Amino acid sequence: MKRSLITLALTAALLAPALAQVDVAKSSVPQGFPSVIVAISKQMGVPVEGKFKRFTAQISFDPAKPAEGKASVDIDIASFDLGADDFNRETVKPEWFNAAKFPKATFVTSAIKPAGAGKFEATGKLTIKGITRDVVAPVSFRAEGGQQVFEGVLPIKRLAFNIGEGAWKDTSTVADDVQIRFRIVTARK
Repeated sequence: MKRSLITLALTAALLAPALAQVDVAKSSVPQGFPSVIVAISKQMGVPVEGKFKRFTAQISFDPAKPAEGKASVDIDIASFDLGADDFNRETVKPEWFNAAKFPKATFVTSAIKPAGAGKFEATGKLTIKGITRDVVAPVSFRAEGGQQVFEGVLPIKRLAFNIGEGAWKDTSTVADDVQIRFRIVTARK
């Protein structure tokens, strides 16, 4: 069960970068802003959540000109936190994230288009564990005072990125589906 929880958390952590990068606004994410990337999966039917403690995002975004927007997110894989040191040590191993060989997960947008009032679709490349996949992340945007807030959920399949190798490929213990939830807050420039 411990291994299943770790697998679920690792999968979620790797997917989080894609969501964070999707819509970043003309700035980088400053320290102290309430930004978060969380990965949620199920282990034996029970939701498991882990978060990445260290990531950087570079965003150039104007809601009036979304097609000109760009974003890139780099996530420090070793910063994935499941809330327990034993689990955290497991997730960096080769079966899961293989942080020694693949220390970063990245997301880089190729297009951002409107999808309704305050809603956008960020298309880009998500790279986890050396595997790159095309993804589309739905993102909501709002301006709050001097800040820009980007939020969304990006569903991914952990096995598409070889997260959970060997015995962990069995999805009856750790589900293949992972949701990457993100909230990126930037200072408006």
